[in-house]
Amino acid sequence: MSAPTTFRLRGPAGDTHQGVREPPSRPHLDRGLGVLELGLGNYQTACQMLQRSAPGGSGDDITVVDPDLLEATVRCGRRRAAAAILDGLAGPAQAAGTPLAMGLLSRSRALLASDDLAEDLYLEAITQLERSHDPMQLARGKLLYGEWLRRRRRRRDAREQLRAAHGVFAAAGSSFAERARTELAATGQTARRRSVETQNNLTPRERQITRLVAHGATNAETAARLYVSAATVDYHLRSVFRKLGIQSRRELFHSSFAHP
Repeated sequence: MSAPTTFRLRGPAGDTHQGVREPPSRPHLDRGLGVLELGLGNYQTACQMLQRSAPGGSGDDITVVDPDLLEATVRCGRRRAAAAILDGLAGPAQAAGTPLAMGLLSRSRALLASDDLAEDLYLEAITQLERSHDPMQLARGKLLYGEWLRRRRRRRDAREQLRAAHGVFAAAGSSFAERARTELAATGQTARRRSVETQNNLTPRERQITRLVAHGATNAETAARLYVSAATVDYHLRSVFRKLGIQSRRELFHSSFAHP
């Protein structure tokens, strides 16, 4: 899964405190699950979760801007709402001025742009994200560009972008790997399924439970979300621990399932 991306305008200076990492809060869990659903192409669910996790307030309280909600909103066909999110995203991104911030801003603008402007924005986003040294966000830029190219019947160009994106996502075990694989298949080319999950031979149900628990969900919360019993969750978790060679939820939280 691709981790939620934020622009922090201000932060504590000289904070060198090293403590035990706590499990994520409910908003953080919603953000993580929202991005997971976005990667799987479940846009309505992603939009709902990302809306729940969106920061509120004004002035100094607005310290993060998240382009993931904009992408989910566009994919749900709510372009007016997405345009409002873009208006709020532009100022903080430009104030941050980093390659990552500017790359995500261009990528977000491309999602709402007309065909005669979108391609230049996608290419600008990819250029900036290459400079950011953030491979996951760069891969997401290439995925979106590849999706755009495919829908304009430029299959050869789309394959180049989608292959590159799929390779990064699959190596990281990200949920976006399946979305990239599906898009690549739509161009007439298949991609070998390759991920952390398949390398460890987890079943589909084990993968679902692992994703949720790795992002802080309790057994009861996981059971409620998947419509199974808590005992079933516990059974599958014990199987996951055995297959991954770990012994605790803390190890799972610090694994690539929580931080792809």
